[in-house]
Formats: sequence, C-alpha cells, structure tokens
Amino acid sequence: MVEDFNNIHPELTCDHAYQILSTPIDQLESKSDLYTAAAHLINFPGRQTEQILLDLLAQSSGEQAVRIAKRKAVEVLARLGATQSVAAIGQCLESDDIYLVENSVWALQQLKCCDPVIINRMLSLLEDKTQNLRILIQCLASLKVQEGIESIRLLQDSESAGVRGAAVSAIAQLTNDKSNLDKIVEHLTLPNQMDRQSAVQDLIDANASVFLSEIVAAPVSPAFRMRACRQILGGSDSALIDSTMLSFIDAVLCDNPGNINIVHEYDQQPSAEFLLQDLFSTDFSRCYLSLTVLQNCSTEILWPLMSDLWESAAYNDYGAHYFFMRVFGSRSDWPQAGLRRVLEIIQESIINRRPQFRKSRAAAIQALHFLSPDLFIKSMPTLLSISVDVPWDCRYMMIVCIEGIPEMDISLKVKILNQLTADSDVFVRARSELCLSHLS
Repeated sequence: MVEDFNNIHPELTCDHAYQILSTPIDQLESKSDLYTAAAHLINFPGRQTEQILLDLLAQSSGEQAVRIAKRKAVEVLARLGATQSVAAIGQCLESDDIYLVENSVWALQQLKCCDPVIINRMLSLLEDKTQNLRILIQCLASLKVQEGIESIRLLQDSESAGVRGAAVSAIAQLTNDKSNLDKIVEHLTLPNQMDRQSAVQDLIDANASVFLSEIVAAPVSPAFRMRACRQILGGSDSALIDSTMLSFIDAVLCDNPGNINIVHEYDQQPSAEFLLQDLFSTDFSRCYLSLTVLQNCSTEILWPLMSDLWESAAYNDYGAHYFFMRVFGSRSDWPQAGLRRVLEIIQESIINRRPQFRKSRAAAIQALHFLSPDLFIKSMPTLLSISVDVPWDCRYMMIVCIEGIPEMDISLKVKILNQLTADSDVFVRARSELCLSHLS
C-alpha cells in the first residue's frame, strides 16, 4: 500500500531532485523543496541516489528545512535497503532532533543493524525519556537484542500505554514468555485510538495468534485488523489455511458493526444528521457506534441527507467513503430513485483505483451483491479483468458473495472459483478452495 503513494510528484525528474539536494538551501526557491526531493528519490534506487541522501545527512546546517529533509532521507535510505548507510544513520542517533533519532531507529531496524556500537547507543537511549521509547523497544526486539531485556522489562510499568504495550510485546519476543500478552489485549479498548492501534501492532509483533478474535473485534480501522490477520496467520500454502483462520478474514472484510467492541456510547438518541457526521470521525469506535444506531433510521429520512453529504464531502473523504459503502449495503429499503443512485455510487467505488479509497472497494462489492445479486453477477467479468486491477481483498470478497447467492448457476460458480484457486494471493486461493469444497 505504501508504494501507491511513492510517486506523488510525477513531474519531478530524478536529475531535478538531485539538483535540488545539491543546491545550498539559501538558493532554493522554496526550502520545502529539499524534503520533496528527498522523498521523491524513493522512485530512483541506485548508488547515486544513496550517495546524494548520505551527503544530505552529512550537512551540518541547523536550518529546520534541512532537519526535516534529513528525517525523510533516513527513511528513504532504509526503504531502499541501503545497508552501507547504517554507519551514517547510526551517527544520527547523536542528534538533538528527537524526530531524526526516531526515524533513524526505525531505519536501523529495517536495515537489520548489527553494529554493537550503534546497538549500545540505542540501549542507552532507553534511559532518555525525551526519546520515542516505543520505537526503540520495537527496534531492539526486532533485532533480537538480548542485552535489552532488563531495561525493557522495567518499561512494562510505563505511564504510556504505547510504551507499556511495546515492552510487554518485546519481552514476549525476546524471552518467548507470552504470559503477559493479555495486558496488551486490554489496550484494544482504551479511549485513545492511537493506543488501540498500537496494541494491534504489539500483538502482531508478538505473533499473538491466540488473541486474533480480540483483534478482529477491536474498534480500529479494518486495515489494521486485516494486517494483523495476514501477518499472524501468514503462510504461503493455501492447504495449511483452515476454515477457522479464514473466518477471521471473513469477519474483517464483512465488518459487521455488531461484532465490534465499541468504546463509545451516546447519552441520548442522536439525530440522523449527527449520526452521519460521526461517519467522518477519525475515531473508528464512533464510526461503528454510528453504524449500529443508523440501522434504526428510516431510509426515507436517511437518503436525502446521505445524498447531499456524499456529493459535498463523503465522496472525497476516505474514512466516510468506506462507511457510506457500509450503510448503503446494510439495507434494501432505499427509495426507488435513491436505490438507482446508490447502485451507481457503489459501481463507481468498485472500480475506483485511487489508493486512499482501496478499502471501500471490497465493501462496495459486498453492497452490490446484497442490493442487486443480478447486477453483481453481470459485473464479475469486469471484476476479474486485469485492466480493473482488483486487489486481493476484492477477489476474496467476490468468493464470499458467490457463496451467498444460492440461485447462481453452479457451473458458473465452479468456473470462477477454479480460476481463483490459481490466484496469486494465498488467502484468495484458500477461500476459493473452501468454497469449492462446500459446493461439492
């Protein structure tokens, strides 16, 4: 998914980016060009790119624009796999810029740093409360630094939930003692969404498969929950993925709000307008709460409000966009004129290739299947077309939907499912094989 956002300045050439980074900052048209050029070089791997970025790190300028560009430079070097940059990035640990230190620690983790001097410096930073201790703990655990166990163990009682969770997860990784992981599970329903998201990552890092049910029910973005399922379940052999494992994938993709452990509650019955505005919230607990209450609202009232909101804002808000798909596909009693427009919006969303709206595509497929099975069946050749570039979760959702249409011709089902048993994605292969076994 990250790669989708790499080339956000397609008009900027490699040579121009090099030129910007080689120009004294007081001669640049805009100081922010320095950051833009450093970020853009992710699209041009090679020794020259790496050297240009290393030259940037060597600059002694205290200019804020240079400091910000350096933060991006260490990230890009790590993403390029530039192992020869480890020493230079290690030097950045001495910086008074805590954000450069933070990015450097992350970069050293990605580059699998094994330099004992640099690792000792990271261990010493655990005593500096101004640093991002969470990132440091995650890095040391990932690098299997046994010398950090006792220092990390002390941080299991930190006031910060993010630090506590990372420390508990790290101890589980470094000692194989997973007895305290249930403390991280408690973080999945904390008031702060960032803490909940951090808890999901901590459980991923600890490979806590025993807590997948709790992760799937956590009130965070479905993207976080799906990443947890895919990383924890892992594997490349579809034959090793059973129906229980696939039920977690099904649950996240179908995303029934009734299965989410919602943190919030309304102290009084809110209006439909208020509920729809909550679908724009950055806190997913509020979004799922809104979804549950919206089920009781009349579509005669909802549709005009949703139509206006869609045209004015939701069409371009990736969070609300997703939840609008969920509302559209949650009921079949839309007014006739409204239903026609809903189906248009859903079909447009299915083929929307803008990366920020990716999670809406599978939700839109499910909504189309629910509202118009015939239209869904007619759309399948398009959905299976390479030109539409349908992501794995959309192909997976197609299988779930195919399974849910009893009147669909069996031979057509088998033909499509046989095609998907050779899919590039292991979970799509496993789900199609499971569906075929049910048919037989």
